[in-house]
Amino acid sequence: MLIIEDEPAMLRALRDKFTSEGFDVLEAKNGEDGLSVAKTNHPDIILLDIIMPKMDGLTMLKGLREDSWGAKANVIILTNLSDGESLSAALKYGAYDFLVKADWRLEDVVSKVKEKLQM
Repeated sequence: MLIIEDEPAMLRALRDKFTSEGFDVLEAKNGEDGLSVAKTNHPDIILLDIIMPKMDGLTMLKGLREDSWGAKANVIILTNLSDGESLSAALKYGAYDFLVKADWRLEDVVSKVKEKLQM
């Protein structure tokens, strides 16, 4: 699993939760690094923030979809944005789900990841 998140506290919380659930966790702090890590490591699933430095999550997702492996990669958007435009763009680029951070607990995010991976 790859978590792409620029907020240190959120990244740490997600990493710790998924590690305790038995996941191998890769991390990136911006879309540019996330795209590189994803293309190199081919994680089972990617948790992707939208608002980040260097390259935002939607640009990263678009770039991921242009890669032969990345075209089918499992991506869940996890962001503070809840506007229709961001949701529409995420779904256009094939995101599995769009979760607004304020509306979800860590356990819910884990459940959504396990559901997608059919664990």
